[in-house]
This record gives sequence, C-alpha cells and structure tokens, in this order.
Amino acid sequence: MAMTTRQRARLSKTIQIVVFVAVILLLLFSLDWEKARYAFFSFEKLGPMFPDLIIIGLRNTLFYTVISFAFGLVLGLLLALMKMASFAPYRWFATGFIEFFRGIPAILVLLAFGFGIPQAFGTSWPQPVNVMLALGLVSSAYIAETLRAGLQAVPKGQTEAARSLGMPAWRAMVTIVIPQAFKIVLPPMTNEVILLTKDTSLAFILGASIAQYEMTKFGRDGITAIDAGLTPLVMAGLLYLIITIPLSLVARKFESRSARTKR
Repeated sequence: MAMTTRQRARLSKTIQIVVFVAVILLLLFSLDWEKARYAFFSFEKLGPMFPDLIIIGLRNTLFYTVISFAFGLVLGLLLALMKMASFAPYRWFATGFIEFFRGIPAILVLLAFGFGIPQAFGTSWPQPVNVMLALGLVSSAYIAETLRAGLQAVPKGQTEAARSLGMPAWRAMVTIVIPQAFKIVLPPMTNEVILLTKDTSLAFILGASIAQYEMTKFGRDGITAIDAGLTPLVMAGLLYLIITIPLSLVARKFESRSARTKR
C-alpha cells in the first residue's frame, strides 16, 4: 500500500531525528571528557590572564573596531558618491578601488601597512593607526557598495522635489538622500561592524606591546603561558560573542522593522 504525502513526510522526519540522536550519542560516548575539559574548559587556570584580558584585550578590540569602522564609513560614503558621479574618472577610480580591496585578504593589507610601507617610505605609524587604515580600507570597499545600493534605493522624486524648491543638488544629497539611504542600509551596516570586529583579531600579526593587545593575541599567548589547553582561546571567543551577539540582535531588529515598513 502506497504511503500518503503526510506519511512520507512523517517517516522522513522520524529518520532524521533518529540519525541526529544517534550521532549525538556517538559523540557523547566516544569523547574523552577529562581531556576535553582540560583542553577547553580549564577556566580555573585563567587567573593570570585577568584582568588584562578584559581591560586591555576587550578595550583594544572595541577601539580598533570603532576607529576602523569610522574611517571605513567616511571613505565608503565618498567612494559610493564617486561611483555614482557623472564624471567618468571618478567612477573608474571608485570601481578600481572597490574591486581591489574587496578582492584581497585583509591580512595582506595589514602586512603592507605594518611592514611594507615602513620599509618602502622609511616611516612608521603606531599600531592603532596601521589597524585603522588597513581594516578601514578593506571595510570601506564593502561599505561603499552597501551605501551605493541604499542611495540608489531612495526614490528620485525626493531629489527632484528638493530641486524644484530651489535646493542645490549637494544640499539635497546631504540632507535628504543620504539620511534616507542610511536608514535603508542599517541592517547590512550592522553586519559589517560584526565582520570588522572579528577582523581585528588579525592585528596580532603586526606585533605589539601588551598595552596594544586585542583579545585574540591574549588568547594565543595564553596557550603557551599557562597550562590550560585551548581554554584561553575559548575565553577570547566568548568575549567576542559578548560583542557580536548583541549586534546580531540589533541587525535582526532593523531587518524586521524594515520589512514591516515595506509592507
């Protein structure tokens, strides 16, 4: 007797549940819990890392994120406007810049600012400046495309109405179009902050004094400094989640609000 569609769906769901439970049980019984606890959950041994991990690492991670995003936002807005400009060389420059920095890894840009540029020009900048410039340049390429989409999503009638009232084009763009575009792109912009927060973990490759450490650097050094397995990295990961999860919730809130507005 052939099964109905509902019966087939029920059988498929039952099989999936059985397989899922079997895999979980297999993992639970095959895992060496004592070794796993030492490797990932030896939190009682993290005493030497506090309060530096919290005060210095978390503070620097947030600081690097804020300055990099601020630089990337300003540059990204300029690039977005250049890509929409009627003057062709502006569009060519913005397109080339965006494609270049979207196409190369952020770690290469950090290495260039940390080691390549000082050797080439015989100069050096403090680490926060290197991080801001490197991550800001990469971030600006993504922000530019996001803002360009937001600017193009604003109805042209808004600008035409402002111009009909005698408002200059630049003022209409600054006071009418750009504020509306920012409202449109708030969800993806929040996601960009999350990605940028995680990218600050690459700053450790530049080397720094302990006062400039971010959370990944503390976690990496903690593996060799204390006998706690990978627990320092687990702790650093938890601190990243303290930053990124609230930002993810904010992004979802913006998305749901935007969806309600469109309906």
